[in-house]
Amino acid sequence: MKIKKDKGKLFIISGPSGAGKGTICNRIIDETGLEFSVSMTTRQPREGEVDGVHYYFVDEDTFLMAVAEGGLLENAEVFGNRYGTPKGPVLERLSAGTDILLDIDVQGALQIRENYPDGVFVFLVPPSMKELRRRLESRGTETKEKIELRLSKALSEMAYVKSYDYLVVNDDLDEAVNRVKAIILAEHSRVNVTPEELVEEYSTETEEE
Repeated sequence: MKIKKDKGKLFIISGPSGAGKGTICNRIIDETGLEFSVSMTTRQPREGEVDGVHYYFVDEDTFLMAVAEGGLLENAEVFGNRYGTPKGPVLERLSAGTDILLDIDVQGALQIRENYPDGVFVFLVPPSMKELRRRLESRGTETKEKIELRLSKALSEMAYVKSYDYLVVNDDLDEAVNRVKAIILAEHSRVNVTPEELVEEYSTETEEE
């Protein structure tokens, strides 16, 4: 029995800043056949980030032009920087049967929930606020004020967990990665045939014998 595959699946990983979205998404890309959707942002690159690989780093005018032209699947302003997902490349790859992984903030995920409800939404959280603070401080890129702002925002974002399909706690990295991989496997095991198609497929096999 060959399970048919039509469009690819869109997996959205989001959660509070510092939850470990980027690290887990990198592992998922390395260990599965998913493709990563590169987002567009107006923020400055962090150390080690490469334009066109981690993000498309653009100026404000370029970003706003993409919004005006309807070229983004979602967009949001987070801590003074704009982020968005280029629409064309994502929809084209999904139509071709390719699974896509998105690493976006909660605002963006909620927009995609409205615009592309077929997506699979995973909410990633840290094991505690204490650990979240430690992770943010260890980056060495945030002021004390910004860290407090991110912690406050993280608490408010927890209320949106009801808009997601799955919840993963990133306490142990390997365990969190395995849980996300299990979600991907489960989603590909969902029923995607009608009873008539199933009966016809098995009837054909019987006749061939």
